[in-house]
Amino acid sequence: MTATTPPRARPRPAPAPRPRRPVSYWAYLLPMGVGFGLVVLVPFAVNVWYSLFSWKGGAAPRTWVGLENYRELMQDDVFWRSFGNTLYLIGAVAVVPTVIGLVLAALLFDHIGRSFGARAASVLRAAYYLPQILPIAVAGVLWSWILETRDGALNSVLRSLGVTTLPDWLGDPGIALWSIMLMLVWLQIGYPVVVLMSALQRVDPELYEAAELDGAGWWRRFRAITVPHIRTDIYVVVLTATIGAMKLFAPVLILTRGGPESSTYVPSFFSYRNFFELSRVGYGAASATVLAVVIGLVAGGLIFWQARSVEADR
Repeated sequence: MTATTPPRARPRPAPAPRPRRPVSYWAYLLPMGVGFGLVVLVPFAVNVWYSLFSWKGGAAPRTWVGLENYRELMQDDVFWRSFGNTLYLIGAVAVVPTVIGLVLAALLFDHIGRSFGARAASVLRAAYYLPQILPIAVAGVLWSWILETRDGALNSVLRSLGVTTLPDWLGDPGIALWSIMLMLVWLQIGYPVVVLMSALQRVDPELYEAAELDGAGWWRRFRAITVPHIRTDIYVVVLTATIGAMKLFAPVLILTRGGPESSTYVPSFFSYRNFFELSRVGYGAASATVLAVVIGLVAGGLIFWQARSVEADR
């Protein structure tokens, strides 16, 4: 007699996995929001707090003065002059390099690239971008030598041309700011050239070929095809360069330290000098707060203007 084997129990089917709840996009933005809060919002709040005190820094006592630093700031001629100088620097960093860079990018893409090959255009693009990779300290020392009054390269050229009254590029209050602007234009041109040439890669080459067959010259193709198709990228270049000009600091510190006679002061250098050289921490914090608010308003205005323009094009 053989023993009967009990039938095996059939394994229960595994329960169906519960459908996963979709993760909100806000969860992906959370790390960036935390980083933004720690790196930007908290230091800004601390800066605003310090601006309400009269304080020499370190272990010196702090005295609550409320909005007194801001009231004094509104009556400070040097502070307002620094903001006036910023308008000139926006022209040297955002306006002039963007216009020149746009023309250079169009020439390299539409003329040099087609006539001499893409490699020639790439070499020229890298050459224009070369000043951008130089450390700002190296660029400042280089231009200090170029603009030096007695033995500088620029005045040596003028002397060889017979000019007897040589300008004091960095020591004359009337031209020191223009000398800094000259350096900034040289330093900045490569940025719009690289960005706008990358944008031109997206433009259909058949548009240029069709326009050329219709007899359109380079200037006509530039106005009718190049500018309209990369308008968004031009906005980005102008926005980033404008913000960079408003918080510009290192070239002024290296070349003139705000002089002569405070003629090259900019808001960031004004804050730095009050913070670290004059030990007026509260006053420097107040000027930095005003600068941050103005930069935020300008950036918001440019972004709003860009959004309206894109919406109008649709």
